[in-house]
Amino acid sequence: MTAQDRSSILEGYYKSHWPVECGGNRRQKATEGSLNAREKKAVVQSIRNERWNVMTIYRDNNEIFLGGTMPSFTGPEPFGWLQKIEPESLEILGETPKLPCGDHVWCGAIAAHQNGNIIKVNGNYMHSISKECEVIKESKLPIDQAHNGLLILSDGTIVTKDLRLEGQGCSTITRLDQNLDVLHEPMQLPEGSMGRIASDKTEDGEFIFIPGIEKIWKIKVLSNDLEVTSDWSPNYRKSNDDQGLSWDGCISDGSLWLMNNGDIDSLRAIYSTHPNGRFKTAPKELSWRRPAPWSCKQRLYRFDLMSEQFEYIEPFEHHGGGIIAPPVNIPEYNICVCWDSINGGIAGIDTSNNSLKILWKIDSLRPTMQPVVFPESKELVINSFENNDDHLVVIDLSSGEILSKVALNSPLANGMFLTPGLKNDIFYCSTRTFARVSWK
Repeated sequence: MTAQDRSSILEGYYKSHWPVECGGNRRQKATEGSLNAREKKAVVQSIRNERWNVMTIYRDNNEIFLGGTMPSFTGPEPFGWLQKIEPESLEILGETPKLPCGDHVWCGAIAAHQNGNIIKVNGNYMHSISKECEVIKESKLPIDQAHNGLLILSDGTIVTKDLRLEGQGCSTITRLDQNLDVLHEPMQLPEGSMGRIASDKTEDGEFIFIPGIEKIWKIKVLSNDLEVTSDWSPNYRKSNDDQGLSWDGCISDGSLWLMNNGDIDSLRAIYSTHPNGRFKTAPKELSWRRPAPWSCKQRLYRFDLMSEQFEYIEPFEHHGGGIIAPPVNIPEYNICVCWDSINGGIAGIDTSNNSLKILWKIDSLRPTMQPVVFPESKELVINSFENNDDHLVVIDLSSGEILSKVALNSPLANGMFLTPGLKNDIFYCSTRTFARVSWK
């Protein structure tokens, strides 16, 4: 059985309930406790800071950090930034100076390292930052391309991958030590890769899983190198297929779970130019709500980690599905949750008996984000963009009943990250808006 991030020691990270996006390297997005949202009222604190707010993480129980970049697709140069936030008032307690990103406009990531520092990747730069938001080390990455996320491995080394779409060459993984010195020559993958990376540590070793253009790649972590394994690289699409690329995978219950149809028009526009995402005039294609450039319906895939066997389901009736965030599997209840952002709709999929069947479906919601799961109370928290305002929604995992729904005063939705707080609350990040929702 696959280990659970929320009940495991997250080696390499600062001891915290949420030191990295998705709560751990397996990207299971689950946390201890419960919201009990049905009986409580949602209270919203919404801040319009006009930044690209990407994610919040915890270093210590009362130390929450907000990281992001600037949505500078045109005009002034973009830069990365990190803020230390008071977890209830949302007051800014500290902030870095402007962090260079190589002029790339992309979201990046932050994580709390076991050495106590916050590691941030943005564009083709990585920074090590103190808990007072002081820059300790700046490292320009060897590949001049926007990098999509980072993970800290069990030995404390840091891995990050550049993002490339179909026809843009092979992606690379760069591995650095805790001082941000590159450990060895960046590893070139056999093909490009769009999605963020996930990893798992088992009795057989530590492995990184990467969705590529046609295949899913399994990379073995060695003490001084990385190598592509020869025993597992299943195909999920073909070259120039009538379906889109995959974002990140969720490692859960002996399988890798992912959705296709991720390289929608906005992604193709951002990565059609170099530096990535920089234009003289912003193109009309930057909206994720445009029709998909394929006819394939939105799919949820399950890949067995011990073989190359896989299956998929198309839960939604509309052709031309599209997403900007990956699914989440909840093995305790044999449910995987997926959605279609372009056409709307979210579904709970029954994964029992080695099959995929629709358990429940809500056509009225339009999720786009990385969700949070409270398995103890069977609550799923995700967004829904409706009437030009984003909402936070709590759904009963077993029935699909909407337990709570509240508007956030957020005019843009994207595929960023939700984070569970420690006081019956959720932190929300999107372009232009940062918010906290607490249930009281």
